[in-house]
Amino acid sequence: MKIKLYKTNIVKNTAMLYMMNIAKMIFPLLTLPYLTRVLSVNCYGFVSYVKAVMQYMQLIVDFGFTLSGTKDIVLSKNQQNFGYEVGNILISKLILSCLAGIVLCAVIYLIPILRDNILYTLLSFLVVFLTNFLFDYLFRGLEKMEIITIRFVIMKGLATILTFAVIHGDSDILWIPILDIIGSLIAILLVGIEVFKLKIKLKCSGFKVIAEKIKSSAIYFFSNMATTAFMALNTLVIGFFLSPSEVAYWSLCLQMITAVQAMYTPLTDGIYPHMVKSKDLGLIKKAVKLYMPIISIGCLFTFAVSKYALLIFGGQLYVAAANILRALIPVLFFGFLSMLLGWPTLGAIDKQREVTITTIFTAIVQVLGLGVLLLTRQFSLLNIALLRGVTEFLLFGLRFRYVLKFKSAFQ
Repeated sequence: MKIKLYKTNIVKNTAMLYMMNIAKMIFPLLTLPYLTRVLSVNCYGFVSYVKAVMQYMQLIVDFGFTLSGTKDIVLSKNQQNFGYEVGNILISKLILSCLAGIVLCAVIYLIPILRDNILYTLLSFLVVFLTNFLFDYLFRGLEKMEIITIRFVIMKGLATILTFAVIHGDSDILWIPILDIIGSLIAILLVGIEVFKLKIKLKCSGFKVIAEKIKSSAIYFFSNMATTAFMALNTLVIGFFLSPSEVAYWSLCLQMITAVQAMYTPLTDGIYPHMVKSKDLGLIKKAVKLYMPIISIGCLFTFAVSKYALLIFGGQLYVAAANILRALIPVLFFGFLSMLLGWPTLGAIDKQREVTITTIFTAIVQVLGLGVLLLTRQFSLLNIALLRGVTEFLLFGLRFRYVLKFKSAFQ
């Protein structure tokens, strides 16, 4: 009976996360063709550049608590502990938000493109700050994914509708973060209602416990930081050495790849709480058998229609980036495997260190590869895309090796 309940929860949570990630994919793809047409190529490149910077700010604010917090909630004994867990994590994240703000001020001072558009950059950071109050880890740990999904759809749906209404050119770009702020505030209100219904009262255990929370979550942070180095770092470096238009080409291709990868996350997030409890390697094998044929067909389809996809989503000016999109296809293929073998598999058997090591090692390879491309004057969007595929394959290979090594730890 308990096994049947586990399976039911996995199916329900995975379905809810798929709904959310379909929304994550659809909403940006709805606005993408519109923004690439009403904004100049240089302006769209700037917007994408700020988005890449905010990915790093979001990492500092989250500090791995999406995973470590979920695990803490799963392992909590009673509802009173939930209040302490959420309260301690919230204070930890607020402290980290102050640190992120200091880092951002330094980055704005150093990078002219951000300094020249400081208000847009600060408003974008406010969106990141507001995520502190969404408590995703709580609802993931309680396996109430429907709360996250409904909140997200309302938040992003409203921002998407208003985008078409108020953004008509480069002079309107401040509305992009403002609309996200409005959506976030509504989402926070909905989350507050759900927390009240659950009768969870936020409490703090003291700064010693908070320091321990931050310390224990650090390994997840470094792993996530290294993961972001694969994608966001490329955009940041491209912004330093190439033109804003090339930033726009890269960002459009990357957004299309990311939209497809958003379909992977519901499965890995849906499996994770169950894997923490059961350590069932058979579930991972079933996921590979079910999804890899679908992903393979999708990769072939992407290769065939890349020009038409860029024409639809970006317009005629972006068709020249077709070879870049094709070169990123290995990221789609091996990305699913490396994600699945990461936190849902190795993380479930307390091999957080190994997950982090594999991510950091491949991130270092990525950084060194970018350095080699710069030194050999081969720094082009196509070569960066090919390098990204190589590092994703390396990440999968290293994690697969660890799964074989620790196979006896699974049931």
